[in-house]
Amino acid sequence: MTGMVLTRARLRRDAQVAAIAPLLMPENDDARALAAHRLIWSLMPPDAGATRDFLWREEAPGRFLVLAARPPEPSVLFDVDPPKPFQPELEPGDRLAFLLRANPTMTLFQRGTRGKRVDVVMHALHAVPQAARAAARPGIIRSAGAAWLDRMAVQHGFKLVAEGLGVDGYETRRIARSGKPPAAFATLDFQGEIIVTDPAMFVPALCSGFGRARAFGCGLMLIRRAR
Repeated sequence: MTGMVLTRARLRRDAQVAAIAPLLMPENDDARALAAHRLIWSLMPPDAGATRDFLWREEAPGRFLVLAARPPEPSVLFDVDPPKPFQPELEPGDRLAFLLRANPTMTLFQRGTRGKRVDVVMHALHAVPQAARAAARPGIIRSAGAAWLDRMAVQHGFKLVAEGLGVDGYETRRIARSGKPPAAFATLDFQGEIIVTDPAMFVPALCSGFGRARAFGCGLMLIRRAR
């Protein structure tokens, strides 16, 4: 993706929108993720042949950050800030603070199979005796999440600063889909600092997103210069 823009979209607060806000943004997290997925699509300029060319992150119910190849358009439901060009000028060695909500998975390969995608936290927990899993869970969330992000770093031109890395907020999602099995996935929140090693790899990865479930608000890494 090239020519990306970053903007913020907020549900309008006028009486007409407020009256239907509970329908647009349900309290249930799973239902809200599906509703948000559809609402963000509605902000994209009409293009019958377009595939998803944007990432988004929920900051709060009804408030979203959107990174898109096509500038989102205001609607009867949303106020949209003027889009800002997303063109990070980075050099090897640049140190950045970051936030990322991601769906961390890995693929297990067995002889004669195409590979099975699994959640990294649950995969690691399954190796722990069941009676010990509750006590081990916080540490495994952190270690499995950090290991996944380190693999992303190797593949996409950056490295983690281990000190101060935050890995938490593990939650599972089950998104109902008409005529299909529910979309089930887990999310983790990461924050800390990274060092850019290869801008030519890192910037495209920022634009395309990290991990899976990007249609449902995962994968958008927010960056700023570290202080």
